Order: sequence, then C-alpha cells, then structure tokens
Amino acid sequence: MKAGDELPPLEIPISRTLIVAGAIASRDYQDVHHDAELAREKGSPDIFMNILTTNGLVGRYITDHFGPTAVLRRVAIRLGAPNYPGDTMVLTGRVEELDGDTATVRVVGANGVGKHVTGTVTVTMPSATGPSGGAA
Repeated sequence: MKAGDELPPLEIPISRTLIVAGAIASRDYQDVHHDAELAREKGSPDIFMNILTTNGLVGRYITDHFGPTAVLRRVAIRLGAPNYPGDTMVLTGRVEELDGDTATVRVVGANGVGKHVTGTVTVTMPSATGPSGGAA
C-alpha cells in the first residue's frame, strides 16, 4: 500500500429500513429520520439518514478494506447531500498518507443528489507480531 492507492468502491442501497434502523440504533429519534409526513412538513422530500449512521458506514468501509484488526483512530466527516430512501450511496477512498502502520484515507460517499459525505479516516493496521516481536 502507498499514498495515492484507491480503495475499491462500496455501493450501499439506501432503504427506509436502513435509515430508520440506523436512527434507532444510535438513539436519534428526530422525526425526519423515521416519519416521512413530518419530514415533508419540515421541507424535506422524505426521511433521510442521520450522521451517526453515515459515520458507521464510513467506518465499515474502512475496516472492510483494511481487515478485522484495523483500528479507527480518527474519523472526521462532513455531511452534504442527504441520503434518501431508494438511492444508492457509493463510497470511494484514496490513501492520502502512509506513516508506518497508520494510513490516512480520504473518503467520499456520493448518491444521486451529490456528495453525501466527505472526510478523512486515520486507521492503524496492527502488525502480525506483538511488542516482543513474537506472535500476538
């Protein structure tokens, strides 16, 4: 792995179930994440995904690529275009920097409206050996 390497894209279908389940799991009971009628009253065409669900999906994208021993050290994201039901978000990434066993990855999640999420993730890939040089 080296700076400039591209991660393979990950397509995530955005369903009502994903949006509502993510909101419930993160204890975000804002009506715009589960009640389409109230979301429309507030100016949105439908319910939309919350930032905590997006954060989890970004983390999944990175750990799916770097493996089960990868440790997320920093996730810094910004939301843009909402994720609405029926759309697909495509996550892409590029290694920006590599320092030993730590990588900084630029992540973008785009949907049919535009860029839903942009940001960087710092991830450490622990070596296969422990501190004494032997098997961990």
